[in-house]
Amino acid sequence: MKRVSPESIGLNSENIEKYIKKLENKRLATHNIIMAKGNKIFFEKYWSPFNEDFMHRMYSVSKSFVSLAIGFLLQDNKINLDDTMDMYFSDELQKQPDINMHKQTIQDMLMMQTAKPNRYWFDYAPEDRVEFYFENDREESRPGGTIFSYDSDASFILAALVERILNKPFMQYLYEKLFIHIGVSKEAYCLKCPGGHSWGDSGVICTPLDLLKIARFILNGGAWNGKQILNSEYITFATTPKVFNNYTDIDNFNTQGYGFQIWGTYRNAFFLNGMGCQFAVCIPDKDMILIYNGDNQGKEVVRNCIVDEFFSLIVDAVDDGTIEEEATITNIYLANNDNFNLISAQGLKHSKYEKEINNVEYILDENPMGIKKFKITLNENEGNIEYFNEQGRKELLFGLCENLISKFPQEGYSDEVGTIKTQNFYYRCAASAAWVEPQKLFIKVQIIDKYFGNMSITIGFKDDVCGLYMEKHAENFLDEYQGFAGGKRKEKS
Repeated sequence: MKRVSPESIGLNSENIEKYIKKLENKRLATHNIIMAKGNKIFFEKYWSPFNEDFMHRMYSVSKSFVSLAIGFLLQDNKINLDDTMDMYFSDELQKQPDINMHKQTIQDMLMMQTAKPNRYWFDYAPEDRVEFYFENDREESRPGGTIFSYDSDASFILAALVERILNKPFMQYLYEKLFIHIGVSKEAYCLKCPGGHSWGDSGVICTPLDLLKIARFILNGGAWNGKQILNSEYITFATTPKVFNNYTDIDNFNTQGYGFQIWGTYRNAFFLNGMGCQFAVCIPDKDMILIYNGDNQGKEVVRNCIVDEFFSLIVDAVDDGTIEEEATITNIYLANNDNFNLISAQGLKHSKYEKEINNVEYILDENPMGIKKFKITLNENEGNIEYFNEQGRKELLFGLCENLISKFPQEGYSDEVGTIKTQNFYYRCAASAAWVEPQKLFIKVQIIDKYFGNMSITIGFKDDVCGLYMEKHAENFLDEYQGFAGGKRKEKS
């Protein structure tokens, strides 16, 4: 795709600056933003330490990849939308008495109108996630195709169905049918689930530019460079909301209906949607695309502005003509990559009180985190917190009012296979700290690996005692870092 200026497609660069500042004012953790009109990219930025080559976890955007794989199976006459699950998973359904589970169709699964509320598979850590799904023993049940209920497991099962029919990973199938034709990275892949199945509902990893190409392909109606690769009828079905999903009766960007693993949004547009704000927003009548990647878990209240402000500041502001380009301060702002850094702790680098707690050990009362004691060491531009938990001694490094990239010290989280603990394995993280009050230190941690998550540590000091609070937002990890603790300065021997 060709890189052009915003002005060349009829947009004043100042609008992009306003858009970015709107996101920054909401304290959103942005990793990258790409905006395109037609085959022209008019804005592309990466927030350090992210870059265009970073293989980014797309979370539930993966579901839309699975939908494309289903579309190709239909085109190859290997399945029908009204095929039922018992046609493909009869062995796994032998112990399932609920006929609704047997008679769910492929279309029911695509539209998330499934039979049962799912069970949170992370809590069970099953040996085979496909078997776990079909053995669902919850009493609640409804006929498939009747009620929308967001069901991540249904997307996972559709990916497993593709792989059962073809005897190959669904991402390999997509590479052969699609990726090779549109230039998606050969390195794009999907994490696994127990049982050897692709983590099709959440595990796709690719570059943001790969996601842009997928979005452009869908917005093109399944065509690329004039060649129809996937029939347009399926793309139309997939991107047209057919299912009511506004149970809260709120006119929101994600309550505009649901298609085939693709969400409807304002003005007959649609978007691919992943946890933490992995977005590919497609505006057919303007031929525009927004790619946004970040980790805004825990910030659901403010994440709406990513889509809402894109419509108001970018989509609505585009003129059909071009705007004369000027070397304004706005354009300089947009051109300077150094201005774009991952969000960090906000406050003061230093406090007069820090000498009172620097290198001082605090003994904690019994607490949910199992942390027995900690010590903070602060230097001019960085520091660390040394603590002891059930795994032993840990040390978290951080920058002061800026991120320091290192390994998060907790060992044994999942790597290539979800829920499988991996010894001698540590996630990459960005950590920063700031004094938010004269006697209160705030530490911000962002996991930036195959898995994304964030946590905060707030420590208040008073005389010889302290209070500590930890809060995490991450799927199936960082569970050891939640709760309150009180403590006292260790007496000198």
